[in-house]
Amino acid sequence: MIENVLWALLGVFIGSVGGLFLSGLLASSKTADLYMEIEDLRTQRKLLKDEIFRLSNQAKPKPRKKRYYKPKPKKTIKK
Repeated sequence: MIENVLWALLGVFIGSVGGLFLSGLLASSKTADLYMEIEDLRTQRKLLKDEIFRLSNQAKPKPRKKRYYKPKPKKTIKK
């Protein structure tokens, strides 16, 4: 009777250790995917910030140079 209880406890112990090990393996792959997604989002946020900064700090266009025209000769009225 006691021998059966010990075998049952040993089975529960081995099963729980195996279950924890298996769940750790499955969770680690999911965690790695989430960390990769976080890095992708950080990169995307940095690129968008740079673009917003670039667009908001655009210099005004340089004004055109003033055009100097030759003065037209004045017409004289002859009488």
